[in-house]
Amino acid sequence: MSRFLFSTMGSLGDLHPYIAIARALIEQNHSAVIATAEHYRGAVEGAGIEFAPVRPDVADLGDYPRLVETLFDIRRGPEHLIRQVVMPYLRPAYASLMAASADADLLVSHTLAMTLPIVAERRGLPWVATVLAPMSFMSAFDPPLIATQPWLQKLHGFGPWPHQLAFWLFKRSIWGWEAPLRALRAELGVSPLRRLALFEGQFSPHRNLALFDAALARPQRDWPPRTHICGCPIYDGQPEDAALRAELDAFLAEGEPPIVFALGSSAVWIAGDFWEHAVSAARQLDRRALLITGPATPENLPDGIRAFPYLPYSRAFPRSAAVVHQAGIGTLSHAMRSGRPQLLVPVAFDQPDNARRAIALGVGRSLPFRAITGARLAEELRRLLDEPRHTQAAADLARHLSEKEGATEAAEALIACLAEASASGRR
Repeated sequence: MSRFLFSTMGSLGDLHPYIAIARALIEQNHSAVIATAEHYRGAVEGAGIEFAPVRPDVADLGDYPRLVETLFDIRRGPEHLIRQVVMPYLRPAYASLMAASADADLLVSHTLAMTLPIVAERRGLPWVATVLAPMSFMSAFDPPLIATQPWLQKLHGFGPWPHQLAFWLFKRSIWGWEAPLRALRAELGVSPLRRLALFEGQFSPHRNLALFDAALARPQRDWPPRTHICGCPIYDGQPEDAALRAELDAFLAEGEPPIVFALGSSAVWIAGDFWEHAVSAARQLDRRALLITGPATPENLPDGIRAFPYLPYSRAFPRSAAVVHQAGIGTLSHAMRSGRPQLLVPVAFDQPDNARRAIALGVGRSLPFRAITGARLAEELRRLLDEPRHTQAAADLARHLSEKEGATEAAEALIACLAEASASGRR
């Protein structure tokens, strides 16, 4: 039996894939531990997986709604994430991972787990890097849609060089963000990091796993060596209680399939008047609606509209007429498996690029989150529901995705990587 340590940081979309993989490993008689914020201890242990706390925790970061609003700022959000959330906690994160890795055989990193490669080097352990969305590769041959420079997409026809130049200039401009990480590596006597940990420096020489569906992106010549697309590892959170399930089933049985509105686990904190616009759109279309709202559940809703703070997407999405969501990679992965047409309302980070890729598959339409009104939502949903090709494409994609289990494939890749390391004497 081997022991695998996962380190991750972020929202539920950054946690659930690793829970799915850890459970697949446990089913094969291995052990797994997930090292992440204390806030997620219940979610990890409730899934039957060992937990190790790593800072920062939500409690370290102050006013959480304000933090999320800052992080979702299109221009300054990424800088705030690295400078104010990741870098100040490098030393405690390193210490926690050193302790958690004492009995580990293989380590698995998330993009923001920037001290895990240090731990791997100091312990002489093999490690595997993972990415959750195509944007993380920043490929000049399959360039992402960057929210602050959408015009770059228009240059794709000129070949890779415009994006190569733009990426090079951007990376030079943010080199200073990671100065504390370079200082820590020097202090600990590990190999210097020649590239940004946020980009090429995050990848492992042992193996790199793309934990998204191959329908969203194909391997490119500028992806790192030894990269394998596993497909999205699907996990849907804790099983809902019987009362919640009965309430959902009763609502669904009352009439036609509703339009489901969801914003993932982070964007819900900055939803603003989104839910009011959702209700307005549903009423304009004379449609039933199901709102998955997170912490702020609207009250006094009209007949035919119901709000829940949380629902497993795998129970709600396939029973909908359409799904409206923010295009976070986890939410998108569930929506693609639902077989239902989608209206994507991306906010920031990888979401605009995820939405672009989903639209290219024919499964839906897109409307920027900050452009939403009740009238615009209603108009886009009317077009979506009136166009049979979206429904057909969504159903075809769901059938295709049902043929592959991302968690199992990722678990098998990790086991194979450990076997290779052992055979070569690295472990």
